[in-house]
Amino acid sequence: MLPLVAALIALAFPALVITAALKDAVSYTIPNWISLGLVGLFPLAALAAGMPLPTGGAHVGVGALALVAGMAMFALRWIGGGDAKLFAAAALWLGWNAAVPYLAITGLAGGALAMGLLGLRSPFVRPLVLSGPPWFARLAEPDENVPYGLAIAVGALAAFPGSPFVDAFQALR
Repeated sequence: MLPLVAALIALAFPALVITAALKDAVSYTIPNWISLGLVGLFPLAALAAGMPLPTGGAHVGVGALALVAGMAMFALRWIGGGDAKLFAAAALWLGWNAAVPYLAITGLAGGALAMGLLGLRSPFVRPLVLSGPPWFARLAEPDENVPYGLAIAVGALAAFPGSPFVDAFQALR
């Protein structure tokens, strides 16, 4: 495959993950097309990276485990449905090698996000935020949810260099 095409496929992961984070921040939703895009592009990326079939199967296993974990967190009302789907779709791309950093950094980013929102929603800061854009003022609403897609994106982007895609596409240079 041409190196340019392979690089464009590899760039789809960060582009879609960043899009999901931004959509979640401004609307508290992650459109299905983003997670479906990640899942649909994975086989092309695996082919472009020359990923062996057993490795691809392991990536599918990681994605499936992440989907089960995401569905459990959704059932417990810890995260939204879009968050669960994004969590699984990103895990599909990251595989076993990047799974631990992905989980750890996503958890840390989620904690930092929660702390930031608590500060933003405090009686001291909230009045200042309300004069800003409506989407930002919504983040300061005390009873509002947490756009966890932001934390998932931070974890996914931080773990992506540990995925086999980065190494494979660097070898194409």
